[in-house]
Amino acid sequence: MGMSPRNLWDMKKFYERFCDSDPKLRQAVAVLPWGHTLKLMQKFGKDDKAILYYAQETIAKGWSRDLLTNAISMQMHLRENETADNNFALTLPTAQAQLADDVFRSSYNLGFLGVRNPILETELEARLVSKVKQFLLELGRGFTYIGNQHELEYNGKVSRVDMLFYHRGLRCLVAFDLKIGEFKPEYAGKMNYYLSLLDRLERQDDENRSIGIILCAEKDKVEVELALEDMGKPIGVAEYQLIIPQEELKRVVADEVEAFGKELPYRTEFPLLDSEHNKDEN
Repeated sequence: MGMSPRNLWDMKKFYERFCDSDPKLRQAVAVLPWGHTLKLMQKFGKDDKAILYYAQETIAKGWSRDLLTNAISMQMHLRENETADNNFALTLPTAQAQLADDVFRSSYNLGFLGVRNPILETELEARLVSKVKQFLLELGRGFTYIGNQHELEYNGKVSRVDMLFYHRGLRCLVAFDLKIGEFKPEYAGKMNYYLSLLDRLERQDDENRSIGIILCAEKDKVEVELALEDMGKPIGVAEYQLIIPQEELKRVVADEVEAFGKELPYRTEFPLLDSEHNKDEN
């Protein structure tokens, strides 16, 4: 069949790893690209829960291998049950606050934008708009995209919301404010103002209060808590990661190469292994 010794050993490892696993896990890894599966086997060993999380996320969101690597670097499986820092419990009815906690996460993987250098907020917004389908997949189910730089005119002044969505389950408008740096307390006041305008100008009678999410590169939980403490509108703060920093990426690759080399007891037995593997990759 033209398979290299490395491929055959990988297939053997795959069988031994998953032959006795839970059917749900076997079904998930069975439809992953082969390279994704090998990466998950190498990174997480016998951690079924972590592998299942990344497999399901890859299937649902169409992650490339680079995006999967980015998500692993962010340790997103450890944040699966985290929510965005928010004041939902204080500003929304109990049932809606619980649903909002489930809908919004503490971090988002925007690696699909392919950003490798610092960019302006306007460029970040433009890239998200150009790939809004992938952004919706990252946000989760139930979101409908309304528009970017959405104008709100009141009292002779015009304000603009970076990105505006509607969530079917929450039955409310959701405003996103994009920031390329760390969270600052004044961002909460600005979002509170946007939400007042949305509720006054565009919220319909059968809809719930609008929700705002401040999406920034970094956040300090204590600072966020203090900034949201007395805000009257439901606001959450979440982080995003665009791509693994170059130096970190180099370190990750080097560690993986070293670890993989230690797992190959057959290297001296097959002196042409590396050239055959390179041929397979090409």
